[in-house]
Amino acid sequence: MTSELTVNDHVPIQLRTEALEDLLVERGLIDRAVMDNFIKTYEQDVGPLNGAKVVAKAWTDPEYRERLLDNGTTAVAELGFKGPQGEHIVVVQNSADVHNVVVCTLCSCYPWPLLGLPPAWYKDPAYRSRVVKEPRQVLSEMGLDVPESKEIKVWDSSSEVRFFVLPERPAGTDGLSEEELVPLITRDAMVGVAVVGSP
Repeated sequence: MTSELTVNDHVPIQLRTEALEDLLVERGLIDRAVMDNFIKTYEQDVGPLNGAKVVAKAWTDPEYRERLLDNGTTAVAELGFKGPQGEHIVVVQNSADVHNVVVCTLCSCYPWPLLGLPPAWYKDPAYRSRVVKEPRQVLSEMGLDVPESKEIKVWDSSSEVRFFVLPERPAGTDGLSEEELVPLITRDAMVGVAVVGSP
């Protein structure tokens, strides 16, 4: 039994996933079309692109930004983004003085309607414990050096509330439209482990 597990561990995850899906379809436990639609939803409709649209609108529409910071759940619903894991969204804004970063210390609570499924590093116990204790160090290890003059605030998402970072708008983007801003905005910037770069 042990040797079988060892051999299977060396089979690429994609092949194991396909074999499992084939078995479940063959036994009538799942419908391939339903699964394909579910995957398409999370790849194309529920994912970082949604969050990027929210950020771009907030950058170009001061009234929307005010509503977003006042009641994130209602403001993102205005753009059609709502659903499971997005019932209570609180938006925190990065500024010249404050950099926000999000974590879920208990598990991996995450605003799915805005960012899709959480990345592996977000669920990693090392990130979940260390970013609370030494956020500047963890961010630096992830490639983001936050100046000592800037305060770092760590927000702990939970089953009751999901936090979402409104990144600072980068220099050189004043003339860009909402649609032109969207591709600049990354998932990592909306979690707070990166910033949005200039075009």
